[in-house]
Amino acid sequence: MKTFTLDVITPEQTVFEGIVTSLTVPATDGSLGVLANHAALLTPIEIGDVRATLEDGSELHMMVSDGFLEVENNHAHLLVEIGEREDQIDEERARKAEERARKRLEDRRSEGLDVLRAESALRRALVRLKIRRHGK
Repeated sequence: MKTFTLDVITPEQTVFEGIVTSLTVPATDGSLGVLANHAALLTPIEIGDVRATLEDGSELHMMVSDGFLEVENNHAHLLVEIGEREDQIDEERARKAEERARKRLEDRRSEGLDVLRAESALRRALVRLKIRRHGK
């Protein structure tokens, strides 16, 4: 099967660097798939589950937050604010973050509540939990 290089990079670290046969990312208009020899592309990425199929056929799942995907010359660069591989996700921490975000959103009368921030926190927590449960 044809392959290409994938880099997943946050401001703090390189989350993944390797050879893959396919990639699916949460783009703003829905899921976007990438295979070897994909046309050049630059697109925004939203909070969601990134799935990559490695050379050996195994799947890699990652939670990512906002950023960009650039594809050019059989190389995909995923530049995101937050990126966590499945094995890096703390399920208990994600569950607590979900509870906090839901509580903040339920009590919208609170002064100074940043609804968009609370909704983003909830989406990140739910994606983390989905990915962790997928691996079990």
